[in-house]
Amino acid sequence: MTDNSTPNPADADGTPHPADGSAPHPVTTPGTGAHAPTPRLTSLSHGAGCACKLSLDELTTILQGVSFPGHPDLLVGPSTGDDAAVYRQPDGRVLVATTDFFTPLVDDPATWGRIAAANAVSDIYAMGATPRFALNLVGWPRDLPFELLGEVLTGAVEVAVDAGYLIAGGHSIDSAEPLFGQVVIGDTTEDAVLTNAGARPGQALVLTKALGTGIVTTALKRSAPLRDTDEHTLALAYRAAVASMTRLNRDAAEVALASGATAATDVTGFGLLGHLNRVASASGVGATIDPTTVPILPGVRELLDEGFVPGGSQRNAAQASRYLDGTVDDVTRLLLADAQTSGGLLFACDPPAAAAAVERLRDGGHDAAVIGAVTDARAGSVRVGSS
Repeated sequence: MTDNSTPNPADADGTPHPADGSAPHPVTTPGTGAHAPTPRLTSLSHGAGCACKLSLDELTTILQGVSFPGHPDLLVGPSTGDDAAVYRQPDGRVLVATTDFFTPLVDDPATWGRIAAANAVSDIYAMGATPRFALNLVGWPRDLPFELLGEVLTGAVEVAVDAGYLIAGGHSIDSAEPLFGQVVIGDTTEDAVLTNAGARPGQALVLTKALGTGIVTTALKRSAPLRDTDEHTLALAYRAAVASMTRLNRDAAEVALASGATAATDVTGFGLLGHLNRVASASGVGATIDPTTVPILPGVRELLDEGFVPGGSQRNAAQASRYLDGTVDDVTRLLLADAQTSGGLLFACDPPAAAAAVERLRDGGHDAAVIGAVTDARAGSVRVGSS
C-alpha cells in the first residue's frame, strides 16, 4: 500500500483547519500573549482509535506468561478474552466492568469524546448488561489547551446522558499523546449475561454496523483537513463513519437479547475476523462469512484503493492466516480485518430470529445484516466465501 501521509495542512497564513470544518482553537504562546492555532488532534496521535491496540497475537503471547487468580464468583475473566469482566453479587445480580481508551481519531474534541464514550459503553451492551456509571481516563500533554479537554469531556457527557449512565469521576496524567476513554460499570441478572463463548453450530451471525471506520480515520489523519462544504469521497465517508461510531449499541443489544442470542461481542480493534475468531475459539466452533453480505461504509473501498490502511488492520489481516480456512483475496481480507472503533455488535442466534432481528434493526436505522453462520468446523476457524 502507498503512504498517503501529508504535512499538517494549512491556509496561506499558516492556519490549519480541523478535519470536521470547525474553527481552529487558539493557544497562547507562553511569555508573549500571542495566540497561535493548535495542531490538529489527529496530528498528535501515532495511530487512530482502536487501531492503536496491541494485536491479538501480541496479547496472547504476553498473557501466556501471566497467571491470574480465579474466584468462584468471577463468572467471566481473562481466560476467554471477552468484552468485559462479570462478577456475581450476593443478591444474585452480576457486576459487569470494562475499560477502553485511545488516542484522537478525529480533530473535533467533542466528537472524539462522544466516540470514546460510545466505544467504552459498547462492551457493557455486548455482555447484555445495563451501564450504571463510568470513570474517565485522561492523558493530556500540558502544552495542549485544557479547553480542548473540556470539550472532550463534554462530548462524553452527552453520550452518557443519552445512554443513561453517570460519570462519577476519573483519573488524569500528563502524557506525550492525548488519551481519553472510560471505565464503565454495569449490571444485569446472571441468566441474562451474553458472552463470546455460547455460539452453537447452525446459528446465524448478525452484524449490526457497517465496517470501515479504521480506513476512514486513517485517510482523515493522512489527508488535508475537511471543510463543511466538502462533498468528495473522504468527506462523505467521514460523516458516515462519525454517525456510526457515535451510535450506541444499546438498541442492538436489546434486539440481540430479544432474538435469543446465545453469544455476542462488539467488533473493535481486532476487526470482524479477529473478533469472530475469538467467539469461535471460546465457543469451540467454526464460522463462515459471506463477504457479499457484509455492510461496508460508503467510500471505504475507494479509500482502500488509494492506500489508506491502518497499521492495526494490516496486522489483523496478516495474523488471520492462523485461523482462516481457504484463500481470501487481499482487499476482502483487509476490509474484514479493518480495526474498528465503536463498531457494531456481532451476535449468534437461530436463523429465523436473525432475519427478524435484521429487519427490526434496519427499521431503526442500523446498517445490519446476516453475514454468516456458526459451523462444527475446527474450533476458532473462519471460512470466507459466498454462499
